[in-house]
Amino acid sequence: MKTPMETSGGKPLLMDLEDNVFLEGDKLVIIDRRKLPRSIVKITCEDYGEVARAIEDMVVQGAGDIAVTAGFGLYLAARESERSGKKDTKDRLKRAASRLRATRPTGFHLAALLNRLLSRLDEAGKDSEASAVILDFLKMTLQKQREVSDATGRHAETLLTGGDTVLTHCFAGAGLLYMLGYARDHGKTIRVICTETRPYLQGARLTAWSVSQLGIPTTLVTDNMAAHCMSKGMVSKVFTAADRIAMDGVVANKVGTLQLAICANFYKIPFYILAYGGPDRRTPKGEGIPIEERDEREVLEFLGTPISGPDVRGYYPAFDLTPPELVTAVITARGVERSRE
Repeated sequence: MKTPMETSGGKPLLMDLEDNVFLEGDKLVIIDRRKLPRSIVKITCEDYGEVARAIEDMVVQGAGDIAVTAGFGLYLAARESERSGKKDTKDRLKRAASRLRATRPTGFHLAALLNRLLSRLDEAGKDSEASAVILDFLKMTLQKQREVSDATGRHAETLLTGGDTVLTHCFAGAGLLYMLGYARDHGKTIRVICTETRPYLQGARLTAWSVSQLGIPTTLVTDNMAAHCMSKGMVSKVFTAADRIAMDGVVANKVGTLQLAICANFYKIPFYILAYGGPDRRTPKGEGIPIEERDEREVLEFLGTPISGPDVRGYYPAFDLTPPELVTAVITARGVERSRE
């Protein structure tokens, strides 16, 4: 059965991960999201170390997408070990998983997927080909990721009313695109405002572009315009994603999410989280979520050009934490699971 995006004449490039991260022989190809939408550039990784560096360098972005990419890095490590005839494959894979796990610490999906892959290898036994076990699991993961994104989008679409203007931040994943596609195909007229999302401009390069590919009216604003837009009645609802949700309801997402939640609360605008699989049961409290702090040069430069003086310092926490009292509802593949009073 075709999705609405397919029946309505195509889908955005970023709808499904397998269009962006895929194997060519024993090499992993990643479509460089830093270059979109101006050009489609392929980055080829030959080993898990190159995959790890690609993740750290933001070639691929989005918690679920990063996790699957890391899984392919583990696959490359298994293939290298098998080709060389080494007998310490298990130890090699543990080292590879440790390196990949350390690339982006805030989202829980990456570590969780790598741990599941290692457990699956233990279950398969020493007579199984490690690379085949990993690849089979990744194929199932990609299929499940599509299904979860679709289901999350279906449930989120029920919260939209014709005439709504949705504000979103960073790249909230395929669930946002499914939500908007279903709204469009159900005859709901929706407009979208995207924050540019400094310093990597995911909102401008990825989200605004993808939403416009659906034929939905799309407006781009700078990050510091959101409160003004809310104050002028330009925003009906806010939707963001989450890189991790603790069991106490605290949401970790791209830095800037907290201030949007505060502003939405002040102006009594519903603030929704596309949570896909839901909270991380291994994270009881939000205070336990590590906040990745990236290189200050990413703030001090724009497209490689310095934007301030040589004595100015930069600070770049890539994520912030939003308390549950600022969240109207969390939407997962199972439905709308929690509402603010």
